[in-house]
Amino acid sequence: MSSFVRRRRAFDIWPGFVDALTSLIMVMIFVLLIFAIGQFALSDTLAGKNRALDALNAKVAELAKTLSLSEEQKLALDARAKELAASLGTISGERDAASGEAAKLNADVAALTALKQQLEAQIASMAAQLDSSKDDLVKQTELTSAASAQVELLNRQLAALNEQLGKIQAALDIADKDAKAKDAKIADLGKQLNVALANRVGELERYRSEFFGKLRAALGERSDVRIVGDRFVLPTDILFDSASAELGPEAQERLATLAQTVKEVAAEIPSGIDWVLRIDGHTDKRPIHTAQFPSNWELSSARAVAIVKYLVVQGIPAHRVSANGFGSFQPIDNADTPEAYAKNRRIEIQLTNR
Repeated sequence: MSSFVRRRRAFDIWPGFVDALTSLIMVMIFVLLIFAIGQFALSDTLAGKNRALDALNAKVAELAKTLSLSEEQKLALDARAKELAASLGTISGERDAASGEAAKLNADVAALTALKQQLEAQIASMAAQLDSSKDDLVKQTELTSAASAQVELLNRQLAALNEQLGKIQAALDIADKDAKAKDAKIADLGKQLNVALANRVGELERYRSEFFGKLRAALGERSDVRIVGDRFVLPTDILFDSASAELGPEAQERLATLAQTVKEVAAEIPSGIDWVLRIDGHTDKRPIHTAQFPSNWELSSARAVAIVKYLVVQGIPAHRVSANGFGSFQPIDNADTPEAYAKNRRIEIQLTNR
């Protein structure tokens, strides 16, 4: 049984050995095949290079032959060049001699040309001078004739002007006499007018004094109510609140007294005196910027207008009152103190001629 097993294992190894040997033979055949192909490719490449080398050798032989021919041609050309150089030297000498003669001839021609141009310029200048002399002679002849006619015309015009000046002078003498008479008359009328105005002013001054006296009595003896020249000055604080142009009940009461005083004095003023009651509003320098009053001008004007409107309602004729606003531009006191501000916030009342 054991011998059978050993025989069986011997049979099993042999097929594997055959397969391995077959594979080795195939690899060797493949390597030999690759080597044969490489040998063939190398042989073909070497053959191509040999053919190229033969072609190059043929070209080198042909170039050597051509070079030998070029050397022969070069020798022939050098001999010809020497002959031409000798001929050129001879020709150059002849050319230099000809060039000297040509330069001399050119110099002579240039000198003659310059002389010709100079002569032509002199001839042209003389011709221009001759033409100018002819033109000047013609113009002088024409100007002499025209000037004579112009002088004659001017003489006639001058005579006419002298005649007109004589008439004008006579008229001026008469006008001067009339002007002197009128000046004397105007001076006399001026004196009369001044006298009349002085009388009117004097009359209005009397009524103004009476008006101020009655107004001061009506408002009471107040230290802040003053008479400055021809103006009655009272502080706005007794009529208006700060930054306001509305008349309160107390202010209306005072203005009613003012209106009554104006009516009493107006009844005594003669109809020939054209008077007007001015209401001037003034503020201090502190600026105001509100929707109703963008500046002190609007505030001072609104206060003056409010007083004028109330006086008209109280029976004062509208053509006898006027409202004016001066803002802060006519101060009484320029100091920056509360007292100065109070003085500058004022209403001025003036009874004056229109």
